Amino acid sequence: MDATAPTTDFQDLLAAEYAGVVPGWLNTATHGLPPARTAAALRRALDSWAAGRPDLDGYEEAVAAARSGYARLVGVDAARVALASTVAGAVGLVAAALPAGAEVLAYEGDFSSVVQPFAGRADLRLRLAPLEAIADQVRPSTALVAVSAAQSADGRVADLPAIRAAAAAVGARTLVDGTQAVGWLPIDPGQYDFTITHGYKWLVSPHGACFLTVAEHAEQALSPAFAGWYAAEDPWAGTYGPVARLAPGARRFDARPAYLPFVGAAASLSLLLDLGVAAVRAHDLALAARLRTGLASLGLACLPGDSPIVSLPSPPPWVPERLTAAGIRFSTPADSVRLSPHLHSTQADIDTALNALS
Repeated sequence: MDATAPTTDFQDLLAAEYAGVVPGWLNTATHGLPPARTAAALRRALDSWAAGRPDLDGYEEAVAAARSGYARLVGVDAARVALASTVAGAVGLVAAALPAGAEVLAYEGDFSSVVQPFAGRADLRLRLAPLEAIADQVRPSTALVAVSAAQSADGRVADLPAIRAAAAAVGARTLVDGTQAVGWLPIDPGQYDFTITHGYKWLVSPHGACFLTVAEHAEQALSPAFAGWYAAEDPWAGTYGPVARLAPGARRFDARPAYLPFVGAAASLSLLLDLGVAAVRAHDLALAARLRTGLASLGLACLPGDSPIVSLPSPPPWVPERLTAAGIRFSTPADSVRLSPHLHSTQADIDTALNALS
């Protein structure tokens, strides 16, 4: 299946999946909203658990479906996808495998989960640079470049092709955090050594469903020292003592999945596959463009960009006050107002926000 091609009427499907959402949530960069199919799957799982009939086989099927769905969405083989629970934990797996003295290049203002695992190792050399200068700052001593595809604070999109080329020229590995990008921005994990995406934002999944891709040539760079029984080739056949045989591919780096988040992720990913990344991107960027144009007409300067994350740096205090009074939900990272429309958002949400500020 082509994950970039819509397979059904886009707006009708969104209307059905988000019929019960209270208008005004323009805060996907903090947390996405689950579609109806995801809420229903979670309710079924909770009800059976509460009734004393937890569906363990169903949980396992959902975990497999989530892994497969994520792989299809980003266009890699499912064997390249490991399960994680947090971005910091997955980055930490990479950080722990680096040799002492290795140089890591990262963006100076990136999300802490991408940077802190490297900063937490005193024997690594962490070098920080402006986002626009990352590719130019790669040097022969660089062992790894780590960067978010889209920045959490302001939505700026990294020049990933330039970073990849610069890293390849010196033999450095690459780590890309897709948490603020995958779902609306096409990213090919096959082009990078490691990619990590937590699903609770643009994949509209629950907290705790996180995915790590490991390129085949990069497997030997990681240690299975953190592997548990779930990373075994046959997890249920060897739950005691040392794991006799680790799973092939990236699955050997699996963290034991929390079942309910992956039950939700399987359902949410099925919606994104039904919609197609290209259609989601067009929807999100059209709403963001409408918002940026409207803000500019009101004399409110927002950062330019081709991202559904719209940032108003250091706005007047009446901006968040009026948005709140109008029922618009947003966030305020780094002394800014951040608005981020996604699947559940409509033109009416954008117009409500703009009318509140006019």
